[in-house]
Amino acid sequence: MRKLILLILTIFTLISMLPIQYAGAYSDRSHGWGYSKSKNHQPPNPGGYGDMLRKYGGYYIDPTDEKVVYLTFDNGYEQGYTGKILDVLKEKQVPATFFVTGHYVNSASDLVQRMVKEGHIVGNHSWSHPDFSKMSKERIEKELTKVEKAVAAITDQESMMYLRPPRGTFSERSLSTTEELGYITMFWSLAFVDWHTNQQKGWEYAYKSVVQQIHPGAVMLLHTVSEDNAEALEHMIDELTKQGYQFKSLDHLVMKQLLPEPISENFGL
Repeated sequence: MRKLILLILTIFTLISMLPIQYAGAYSDRSHGWGYSKSKNHQPPNPGGYGDMLRKYGGYYIDPTDEKVVYLTFDNGYEQGYTGKILDVLKEKQVPATFFVTGHYVNSASDLVQRMVKEGHIVGNHSWSHPDFSKMSKERIEKELTKVEKAVAAITDQESMMYLRPPRGTFSERSLSTTEELGYITMFWSLAFVDWHTNQQKGWEYAYKSVVQQIHPGAVMLLHTVSEDNAEALEHMIDELTKQGYQFKSLDHLVMKQLLPEPISENFGL
């Protein structure tokens, strides 16, 4: 499945590059990903950011009325909770994508290996977590390649497709650059402040933050450094399942957007 997606993406990329745009086509203005939060379980509104992201093949949501949700985690460093998160995902048979940095790969290689072994996707969060909107193509490529090679060296995952720009910052040029490098930028449509390790508020806070914002096609961002998230995850999964939501992988999202509906149905999408 992953090889098929890569082939399709390569074809789409080559087609999109036929009318090449040159100097002056891209803006270097820096942005931070953001949106008006979901209300009444409706998709959030990212304003013009959504159009810019789509222009360069990126996603922040599955534009569907179906009750599907995509679980993603950002892993900059290990705080001791990822193992429990993986335990819950395994027990509930829920797929996830973990966006890792170089520090995480080096310091928690056993957990990265477990992610891949248990069927999850490992995505690229850059080597040193810099601001891509202020970097050249060469520096961005170096940041991404180092992570991809480091993960390939310790797991069976040979390549990476999905990128979460560090700090959530981007420019039109950085989006164009990472698309050209073969990456799909994956932002999010559901998140909350969960990364302050000394300001945890209890698992109920994390649980309510997710349940109150949930909407069809949500790409959910959580941080594994949060004890609240680790404690709340099984409750989140149970409640969303009770509400009729299905947990899918990012491969599912991308494939069904790229392929015509009859073909995607033949692949079980």
